Amino acid sequence: MRREVIVSLLLFLFFAVFSSLLVHAQDTWTWPEKPQNLKVLPKDWPGSRLRPVMVGFTRALGVRCSYCHKGVEGKPLSTYDFASDDNPNKNRAREMLRMLNDIEEHLKKIEPSSDRRVNMWCHTCHHGRPRPTTLDEELGEQYRKKGLQAALDDYTDLKNKYYGRAAFDFGEGSLNVFGYSLLENNDIAGAIQVFKLNADMFPNSANVWNSLAEGYVKASDVRKAQESYEKSLKLDPANQSAKEALERIKDAQPNPKQK
Repeated sequence: MRREVIVSLLLFLFFAVFSSLLVHAQDTWTWPEKPQNLKVLPKDWPGSRLRPVMVGFTRALGVRCSYCHKGVEGKPLSTYDFASDDNPNKNRAREMLRMLNDIEEHLKKIEPSSDRRVNMWCHTCHHGRPRPTTLDEELGEQYRKKGLQAALDDYTDLKNKYYGRAAFDFGEGSLNVFGYSLLENNDIAGAIQVFKLNADMFPNSANVWNSLAEGYVKASDVRKAQESYEKSLKLDPANQSAKEALERIKDAQPNPKQK
């Protein structure tokens, strides 16, 4: 009786392991010897030559295979249809490759300014992001879609994720550009909020206080405009723009002796 139980257990373990190996074999995927549907890369490239290029794409853009190919993230690669053109990002990637090739041809015409010629790669612009937008462009997109608070929340999230990684410029200039874009669209309150955030983060920048002052001028808040211009001028005594603005403010104020 005991021997029969042991045999049964051994048979069960054998079939369990065999079934697992069979499923694993079905899910195993290898780079094809002759990749299909290559339209920009050389058609005679074997899978071994294609592999480092595809891996380079994923690293440069911070994405996985499903970003450009037809397949479900988390599923085995054996379920993907890599030859399919159904995913629109695949054609976008092709156009980016064509653009990259064109840029490389133009770079060859430029006399190098150093001992080596400058090259252009995907990561030159992308820095680990699928869309190589500037920070002010990213904030502007969020603002148009969801409003100012969403844009400011996005700024915090992006800073936590990408600060120090060259993906975005988190200096004073990005928020300043974003603030002026709001000012030009007559969102004066929004622009002031952005300029104030910039002043909080860069309190020693004369340019930041100058921008905040311009926002207050647009809002007809003379007192705060004057205070901001004075802070800007204190940080940069050579700031001619702040000097002239303060003179205009003082000239516009009523003279008590004329009453």
